[in-house]
Amino acid sequence: MSLSLDAHGTASRVARSRSLELLARGGFVGYGLVHLLFAWLALQIAFGKPADEGDQSGALRTLAQQPLGKFLVAAVAVGLVALAIWQAFEAAIGHRADRGRERALERVASVGRCVVYLYFAWTAYKVFSNASSSSADKQQALTEQLMSSPGGRWLVGLIGLGLAGLGVGLVVYGVVKRFEKHLETGRMSPGTRRLSRRLGVAGYSAKGIAYAIAGLLVIGAAITYDPDKARGLDAALHTLREQSYGAILLTLMALGIGAFAAFCLVQAKYRKV
Repeated sequence: MSLSLDAHGTASRVARSRSLELLARGGFVGYGLVHLLFAWLALQIAFGKPADEGDQSGALRTLAQQPLGKFLVAAVAVGLVALAIWQAFEAAIGHRADRGRERALERVASVGRCVVYLYFAWTAYKVFSNASSSSADKQQALTEQLMSSPGGRWLVGLIGLGLAGLGVGLVVYGVVKRFEKHLETGRMSPGTRRLSRRLGVAGYSAKGIAYAIAGLLVIGAAITYDPDKARGLDAALHTLREQSYGAILLTLMALGIGAFAAFCLVQAKYRKV
């Protein structure tokens, strides 16, 4: 029992360490930069201009092509790893302000965030090491491989359903302003709080819509046995562009993703870490 308490205490001290806090806050800046470039690629697609893939891997490759780009990609990777470590500790020891069922749900959410941050950190590393290939092509190839196996189409359909559910969850998370519970709102001026609220609502809603569309496309790929549709966010953006008023809708989505990028900067300063 004492060993368990000692381990918990050690984990708590590491999770609250100043060095990890600074790295995590820097990670939010890098995460925001990736989403800002993602929004730029979405705008390029909206206006019919040639662009890299409309997803986070395309954003990282775009960043790597700029002056000092490789250095920035490496810095983003380090920051994302710090975010993943922080969320892993949050999942292990629990959130300080939460109790009971809410505490358990937040631990699950922290596990999910940890996985997301690690995935993007790995993507950044692959871009940095010049080993990154098309993530959309990888998703399409994996979908094709899964659908060729027994029960694979059902599995792909379930993955699409999960992705669509994640998108809906992000929209709800933003609309009900649940993100505010993770911010030190007491340190904000009234104007800053209003701005952070608007950025959070717009940002999470735009991301959620993009993921929901991607999930529906994956479900469609399973139903029609068409792996070409299962290309993640890139396919979602191009599909939206092809609809009536698609350029306008995609522009609005890009602005929403840009709002999420700005919200990441708010988190860098005011997130409870």
